[in-house]
Amino acid sequence: MEEKALILDEKAMARAITRISFEIVERNKGAKDLCVIGILSRGRELACRIARKISSIENTQVPAGSLDISRYRDDRAIDADQSDIPFSVTGKKVVLVDDVIYTGRTARAAIDAVFALGRPQLINLAVLIDRGHRELPIRADYVGKNLPTSREEVVKVSVKELDGLDKVAILE
Repeated sequence: MEEKALILDEKAMARAITRISFEIVERNKGAKDLCVIGILSRGRELACRIARKISSIENTQVPAGSLDISRYRDDRAIDADQSDIPFSVTGKKVVLVDDVIYTGRTARAAIDAVFALGRPQLINLAVLIDRGHRELPIRADYVGKNLPTSREEVVKVSVKELDGLDKVAILE
C-alpha cells in the first residue's frame, strides 16, 4: 500500500499527545488514582507518552501498562496474553489508549479485559485518531484528531519505538 495523504507529522502527533494529556488532567482534576493502559500494539507506546506527560505536568508518577485484548475479541479466539499491567485497576481512574478508533470493537474488548482485572472507579478512552464508522455505541473521551474516512481507506499510525518515525497517514 502506498501513502495517499500525511495526516499528522511528528510535531503534530506530539501536540496531540500533549493536548490529550492536559485534557485528562483537567477532566480528572489532577492525577490522583489515575492510571494509563495502552492497547497493544501502538496504544502501548502512546499510553507511555501520555503517562510521562501527565507525570511531568502533575509532578507525580502515573502508572502505565499495556493490554493484550486478543482473548476478548469477538472475531478471533487467541488465548495468548501479553498484557503488562504491574498495578491494580481496582478503584482507579483508568484511561485506555489506542491509536485509532474505528468500529468500536477493540474498545469493547479492552473494557472487558480491564473488568477481568478488577473493578475500576471509571474507564475513559483516549485515541490519537477517530475515523468514525462505529458499529457499537462507543465514543472516545479524548481525541487527537477526528478523521472522516471511507471504509476502504486504511489509517496507518507509525511510532518511533516500533516503526522508527512518528506519523499518521492514509494509505491506498
